[in-house]
Amino acid sequence: MVTSVIIPAAGFGERMGATIGKQFLLMNDKPILVHTLERFEQCDEVSEIIVATQRSSFPIIEEIKQKYSLSKLKPPIEGGQRRQDSVANALHFIDPKTEIIAVHDAVRPFVHKKEISQSIETAKYFGASVVAVRAKDTMKQASTDGRVEKTLNRSSLWSVQTPQTFQSQILIDAYANAEKMNITATDDSFLAEQIGILPIIVEGSYENIKITTPDDLLFAELLLKRFVP
Repeated sequence: MVTSVIIPAAGFGERMGATIGKQFLLMNDKPILVHTLERFEQCDEVSEIIVATQRSSFPIIEEIKQKYSLSKLKPPIEGGQRRQDSVANALHFIDPKTEIIAVHDAVRPFVHKKEISQSIETAKYFGASVVAVRAKDTMKQASTDGRVEKTLNRSSLWSVQTPQTFQSQILIDAYANAEKMNITATDDSFLAEQIGILPIIVEGSYENIKITTPDDLLFAELLLKRFVP
């Protein structure tokens, strides 16, 4: 079974206050993106990895491939202004034999191999899966002026992470529908929901953080010292 992984990595780290994309910031002397790529490189179920990034970053990706011996990493392809655009473009470059597609954030380097494997296996049998963790805090729904309207039932709420994994035709159809209907989303599973596909949750880890702020990076440096893939 051919499984392709798409890593959208075309964004810049505005919230980081950085002059380069946050995916290229160093964590323990290695770019965050490399830590992420290594998680999938080491997963037996993964066949290929496609990074969608700024054209100006192509040489960096090629250098990363050679320096860190990432044999599954394919030549980079151009990303778009939005995450959704990057994934849509990457879909044109996957192996024609691909049966499963996983989409993962470039700056989530602490995903466990078990979570990747389970997400692939779940998508294989049920069509789509999302890695998520149970909400720990009490959640409130509020109006636009900040007034609390109601307290939500925490037992049924999940914080969604990545990878988000799909049978290939489902994700292709979801993106085609999004383009046709002019649907914008920051979450691939939302696009699948729009064509009637309800993903199955794969329970993940609270370690699988998305590094988007300087505080996140400080925490990630500490987490890396004890992280076991």
